[in-house]
Amino acid sequence: MAETAPLIVIAAGGTGGHMFPAQALSEAMLRKGWRVKLSTDARGARYTSGFPHVVEIEQVSSATFARGGVLAKAVVPFRITGGVLAASMAMRRDRPSIVVGFGGYPAIPAMGAAYLLKIPRMLHEQNGVLGRVNQLFATRVDRVACGTWPTELPDGVVGIHTGNPVRRAVLERAGAPYIAPGDYPMSVLVMGGSQGARILSDVVPEALAALPNTLRRHISVSHQAREEDMARVKQFYDAEGMRADVQPFFQDVPRRMS
Repeated sequence: MAETAPLIVIAAGGTGGHMFPAQALSEAMLRKGWRVKLSTDARGARYTSGFPHVVEIEQVSSATFARGGVLAKAVVPFRITGGVLAASMAMRRDRPSIVVGFGGYPAIPAMGAAYLLKIPRMLHEQNGVLGRVNQLFATRVDRVACGTWPTELPDGVVGIHTGNPVRRAVLERAGAPYIAPGDYPMSVLVMGGSQGARILSDVVPEALAALPNTLRRHISVSHQAREEDMARVKQFYDAEGMRADVQPFFQDVPRRMS
């Protein structure tokens, strides 16, 4: 792609809830002729296999106060500062037209650099309540796009309801016809966000187990669970004699939606 094409830097954190909407935006901007860079950390890079190959992945140093002991938390400000400086240097070499943050601690360096360099910037919040990083930058950006409406925003911040961007591979399943439950093989996909996944692990297996056996014997379950919940969820399905693939993350959601 020509170097003269406008550049967008997308900054996103290390969970699918941040990364997949970021991927959807990257696909849309490439179709418009833009160059796209993704700014994330090593954890976020694990979710980039589905990004278009022309998206340049820039790994930056970042950290969170939510994990680790006292020593780990003590170095967090230094790691974040180093990430902001590195992102600033990269943007000076190849100045983006806009920086868009999708939340998560790995988004801090690029968003911080854009703020310091006075580059146009915006946020996208996927949930009805701003995450910590988006809270930090909500009053320091030009626009805040909201996937859920209404979204709780700081005083003086006006959100724009855009909905959540959806990847092309998932959108292609929108036209698939609905097949009502019946006397034939059926698949059930269970997945939630990093926090929402827990309640699904608490209630969905029991709900499926309560179905009449005439339906239950035809069901195959794909259940995305938090790592700390996987053992008990799998044990429950096994005890109920139900076919279930329980994993912490599914890379092939579009296929499982088929």
